[in-house]
Amino acid sequence: MTGLTGDFELDGDTLHEECGVFGIFGHPGASALTVLGLHALQHRGQEAAGIVSYDKGQFIAERHLGLVGDIFGKNSAHTATLKGSFAIGHNRYSTAGGSAARNIQPLFADLTGGGIAIAHNGNLTNARVLRAKLVQDGAIFQSTSDTEVIIHLTARSSFVPVVDKLVDALKQVEGAYSLIALTSKKLIGARDPWGVRPLVLGILEGAPILASETCALDIIGAEFVRDVKPGEVVVITKDGIESYFPFQQHAGRFCVFEYIYFARPDSNVEGRNVYAARKRIGEQLAKESPVAADMVIPVPDSGVPAALGYAAASGLPFEFGIIRNHYVGRTFIEPSEGIRHFGVRRKHNPNRAILAGKRVVLIDDSIVRGTTSKKIVQMVRDAGASEVHFRVASPPTKHSCFYGVDTPNEHALLAHEMGLDEMARFIGADSLAFVSMDGLYRAVGEDRRDPSAPRFCDACFSGDYPIRVTDPMENAQLSFLAEVA
Repeated sequence: MTGLTGDFELDGDTLHEECGVFGIFGHPGASALTVLGLHALQHRGQEAAGIVSYDKGQFIAERHLGLVGDIFGKNSAHTATLKGSFAIGHNRYSTAGGSAARNIQPLFADLTGGGIAIAHNGNLTNARVLRAKLVQDGAIFQSTSDTEVIIHLTARSSFVPVVDKLVDALKQVEGAYSLIALTSKKLIGARDPWGVRPLVLGILEGAPILASETCALDIIGAEFVRDVKPGEVVVITKDGIESYFPFQQHAGRFCVFEYIYFARPDSNVEGRNVYAARKRIGEQLAKESPVAADMVIPVPDSGVPAALGYAAASGLPFEFGIIRNHYVGRTFIEPSEGIRHFGVRRKHNPNRAILAGKRVVLIDDSIVRGTTSKKIVQMVRDAGASEVHFRVASPPTKHSCFYGVDTPNEHALLAHEMGLDEMARFIGADSLAFVSMDGLYRAVGEDRRDPSAPRFCDACFSGDYPIRVTDPMENAQLSFLAEVA
């Protein structure tokens, strides 16, 4: 994927990680630090952001559509209202139909024993079934978010302590989640038993922090403590940090696409530096799929680390043959059919002096529908490139994700419908190659053929879904994933 927005999103030719979370407990600047943490996690969701803080017996919520800097920027009245030393925040990405203000997190509810705010990254694969039963039993939903299913299950639990209520709720859900919750006395973090989505623990001046990625710790000068483990529930109070493993344990299946695209390059997730992993994927791709060419160029910005690795391993020069305009917002223009084809040049422009007459290796992180790749290849050809060889730093994306990544129905995925040669013809490339699954695993330091080695969730490539999808498969992706957190 190219990380393009605007016109290309209209084609659905992108993958999106859905949401980032941040929480801090016991710091006088909790809300301001949460704003900074969410700013660092902006790449995980750009449609809305929200913060809930707790101060002097009351929860205070500010949840709005837009980017973090636009909502909580300098002199923002929204930030000024968020008093207290406890706070959690959430960045949201939603698909069509799910971006209503009522879905912005953290969600809040008053339960027996006190209030609770919850922010969630991931997707529940039995949420439709659970929601239908809850509604039948009389529950009244205020949103279309699967996070609200967790709130209702927590509220209905017969357990008394809030942590036990939340654990009881989580034992009833299926799917992938990294979740943080705030009560008047506790900050709680939880990962699903497979550990599909990331969650880290940090500390700043004695105040514990939970966040989706380490880059959110770096921005505030916090210390990374460790990754929250799959199936772990972390409970933070004024007395310290406690850890529980209340769920049936499974072998971890962390989302491998975090290393390919979703996580920020400067983050460390599950013990690996993301930038270094992406460079190694590029190196592996060069070993597997060399080609006679004059230069290697990335599709910026997501293709840059892999392109650097490919160039280093192949001995070809690395060049910025495509220049990205970083100052084009998502609402720059409402594209009509007549000018839609200008979309690629709104964000990316070829460097003609570099490309003219050259054989180019073009590096991108993935191909989804293929429409964006086709436009990029044509743009490079129009700039004078004599050959365009497309190399992809992931295996072919053949299957939909049900665990918190916005993907099209699998029949809209180019690799699901076409073979390699047909795909190359479709996007207009002289040649096309993807990194192999074994090569991807090697690049992130694992041996896929070793049954004792850690496995990732690679269902979007392999179709091997580690967590069952109870909601109807034929409409879970198209109907409910459009509404998730």
